Amino acid sequence: MTISVILPTYNRGATLLAAINSVITQSYSDLELIVVDDGSTEDVESIVCGISDSRVKYVKRQQNGGAAAARNTGLEHASGDYIAFQDSDDLWLPGKLQKQLALFSTMPSHIGVVVGAKILYGRDDDWNFGPGRVAYAPRPEGRLRLDEDQLGHLLTENRISLQNALFRKSCFPTVKWFDSCARANEDWGFAIQLAKFTTIYEDIEPVVLGFISQDSISMNRRKQMIGLMRILRHNREALSVRRKQRSVMLMDVGSYLFNVGKRRSAMTFLLAALIDHPSHIGLMSWAFVRKIFRHRHRTVLKASTPAPNVYSSELVAHAKIKTVY
Repeated sequence: MTISVILPTYNRGATLLAAINSVITQSYSDLELIVVDDGSTEDVESIVCGISDSRVKYVKRQQNGGAAAARNTGLEHASGDYIAFQDSDDLWLPGKLQKQLALFSTMPSHIGVVVGAKILYGRDDDWNFGPGRVAYAPRPEGRLRLDEDQLGHLLTENRISLQNALFRKSCFPTVKWFDSCARANEDWGFAIQLAKFTTIYEDIEPVVLGFISQDSISMNRRKQMIGLMRILRHNREALSVRRKQRSVMLMDVGSYLFNVGKRRSAMTFLLAALIDHPSHIGLMSWAFVRKIFRHRHRTVLKASTPAPNVYSSELVAHAKIKTVY
């Protein structure tokens, strides 16, 4: 009943060893740890190969492909009955694997995933980022229930942080679990696909200590929006009968486009969002009154400073309303 733990890393030498140690010191020891070096320019190999533990394996990708591609590479080398993921800057709490295996032992066979929570440093519960902030994520009041439409719930919010979860290897029908073209939100995209094939049990007890740094993907709003556009594209059928969820996604894209100065494209997405769910007009109106006020305030303070063009051609290529609506 070996567990294959996949840990992708890219130039995270300063935190990698601690992340590895939090895995190999787990009370459940029948595991293999596959460290996937995603084309790092740092000498990651010497860190990994310097660990005197035969359970640790080093896999080198010659070219950086992002976390999704690295995790897919790890899955190709996995031999365990269960799959777990670790990040190179997070720490598993002691007993994570044993606790989640014990939960599996009480569950019916149709449950393919057990997921817990994390204590997250660098962000608070209101999504304010910065040092000294701490959040409990995801919030326990939004817990997935076994008797609900889990796919619909996950289209509204992602409840599966990969480091927090333990998966039956058989829970997903293909070896490649992740969209390697997405550089952010690929875990959310996977969670949505996963709910089409298996049932997820969410436990609210924390099993991970997570840390947000300046280079964390969660800090890159542009990459997140590209990932969201891919989710919209890949889930047209599911969203066609869940128009409230689709409306929320379209509003999120429209809000981002508005913030980066692409007002015409923003209005296209916002109009589509209102067609899907007209009652969102109140929420949208209040959000944009705040954004316009903030924009005008910044304009007065920084009138002489040119705004950077952060709206990339890559997102332009994705942001075509006919592909998602």
